[in-house]
Amino acid sequence: MRADRIPSDARGRALRLGLISALVPLSLTLVQCGKAPNPAALAANSQANVQVVAKTNQKVASGDTFEDRFPAPQFSERFPSASESLLQRQMSDFSPKRAVQQPPEQAPYKVASLEPQVPYKRPAREGLTTLVSMKSSAFPYFGNNPASDAPFLNIAKGDRRGHRSYSGRVFWQDETYNDSRVLVHVPEHFDARKPGVIVVFFHGNGATLERDVRDRQLVPKQITDSGANAVLLAPQMAVDAADSSAGKFWQPGGFKRFMAEAAEHLARVTGDPNGARAFASMPIVIVGYSGGFLPTAWSLEVGGISERVRGVVLLDAVYGELDKFASWIESHRSGFFVSAYTRHTARRDRELMSMLRQKGISVAEDMDQPLRPGSVVFVETADGITHRDYVTRAWTQDPLKDVLVKMAATPSLALARVASSR
Repeated sequence: MRADRIPSDARGRALRLGLISALVPLSLTLVQCGKAPNPAALAANSQANVQVVAKTNQKVASGDTFEDRFPAPQFSERFPSASESLLQRQMSDFSPKRAVQQPPEQAPYKVASLEPQVPYKRPAREGLTTLVSMKSSAFPYFGNNPASDAPFLNIAKGDRRGHRSYSGRVFWQDETYNDSRVLVHVPEHFDARKPGVIVVFFHGNGATLERDVRDRQLVPKQITDSGANAVLLAPQMAVDAADSSAGKFWQPGGFKRFMAEAAEHLARVTGDPNGARAFASMPIVIVGYSGGFLPTAWSLEVGGISERVRGVVLLDAVYGELDKFASWIESHRSGFFVSAYTRHTARRDRELMSMLRQKGISVAEDMDQPLRPGSVVFVETADGITHRDYVTRAWTQDPLKDVLVKMAATPSLALARVASSR
């Protein structure tokens, strides 16, 4: 009986093991159904759905591997392409459209131009008139008066110092000889890259730069209206005083220092930092009106750059220093000299003409011809012409304009006329 029971017990154990092996996997499956899905698996499955739909009812010969079911997502599959952008795919894109001939597609390259491409074009510049303080201007001046070799400031009253003029009147330094400003004028058409000229204007007695040189004598306007490629420098001399003192222009090299400093200022005013070199070598025309004869004469005699002076214009201004003018005319035959005069200076002008003719220098007595190198012209004006208005009305209206126009007509004087006369 015991032998008979052994086989039956073995069969029972085998049956129980079979049931357990079948129920364990089922229980594990039921346990998993109660858990939340894994986020990584969910993402992978969402990507795999695309391929699952495409492969419906198809068998994979190599078997259904993990890589086949969950391929790694590609960057291009995670973001829309340019053609799928929402900016390009709007409702209007889907409406029917007429066939429109499209313009030819622009080449992705730039065709080389035969014309030079200027990277920067300087904006148009308006004419400029301004006042600039310069250390080398005529005043203040603390040196000697070369006429007497005595200190220029030859009188004192407490802490004040002044100058007693030849007439006996006292002018105080802080009122009359303390203005270092220079009137600078650059016409809108001026071009430092072209042949040009710097006009230095020495005003007469009883003048200021704004009231007289600019507004009454219209010196900047005459330069602009001439159309010449010219700029203006007009240093303030004795302020509104009956005095012709030359100040620093009495000193040897004084005019040279003034022009060197002015070149730097002109470069800044014109907005061209490299223009200082051009201004430092540009020809000069000195214009002396009335008492301006004294700084003119000394600038020619001891200024240090008389070779750069291409012309001298005296407007009713030959009150003295005849030897200095005659010496410059004789030794600088590449320049021109013009002296216009009224009855007030007629005697000295005629004396200077006689001195020049004795030296064999030809003298003309009208302004009918263009100014040329070596031209020496004396012009006597009619009785109705007044000394006060001489800068604007002499042998003609606007005599400075007339001089520049006649100078520009001669290329050898190195002055371009870049604008038409108004």
